[in-house]
Amino acid sequence: TTPREAAQGAEFVMACVGNDADLRSVCLGQDGAFAGMGKGAVFVDHTTVSANVTAELYATAAGAGVSFIDAPVSGGQAGAENGVLSVMCGGDGAAFETAVPVIDAYARTCRRIGDSGAGQMTKMCNQIAIAGLVQGLSEALHFAEKAGLDGRSVVEVISQGAAGSWQMSNRYETMLDDKFEHGFAVDWMRKDLGICLQAADDIGASLPVTALVDQFYKDVQKLGGGRWDTSSLIRRLRALEA
Repeated sequence: TTPREAAQGAEFVMACVGNDADLRSVCLGQDGAFAGMGKGAVFVDHTTVSANVTAELYATAAGAGVSFIDAPVSGGQAGAENGVLSVMCGGDGAAFETAVPVIDAYARTCRRIGDSGAGQMTKMCNQIAIAGLVQGLSEALHFAEKAGLDGRSVVEVISQGAAGSWQMSNRYETMLDDKFEHGFAVDWMRKDLGICLQAADDIGASLPVTALVDQFYKDVQKLGGGRWDTSSLIRRLRALEA
């Protein structure tokens, strides 16, 4: 039996909600997903949540005969709409292989990183990397403005070298235009960074830049930008001039 054939005969529930509490409410209780799923079914969680709730729900699902795959995503709304999300997964190998043909409908890449929780830990790596990148890009564009340079010309050149990144290619224009009513919200990024910082405490990792950028996002929230895109870090720098 191929993974695609197995997927055709399997039962799946795919979820992407807000936080740990939301996920528990979807999964648990008499009206929760686990109670309504048959033995051998696969629950795929695309939410970015803590490794603790993932471990809890993996164990609860197993007790009900259900497989639980933690599968947070990167790529945002546009990635979902265009079917090009990056999906990082943790869980049992057999369940993952069964779920891959379904996930492929909206993913550009889908990889099992390891056992349960590995997907969430990988998403934390993603958010840690993004935090530093967006702050660095914000500072570079702010510096260009203060130096009287044309930001678009600057990016045209530096994006082709070692400074290039997805954030630079996809966010520099709206950053230069001071437009942030789109994309992944600051409120959600602070939720994710909080998960990263808690996990870092648990495993003994040092995240000094991540902790600093989290506080910068707190400043953006104070500016009224909780729903602004994460690239709004540059607006914080501009606000410092006022």
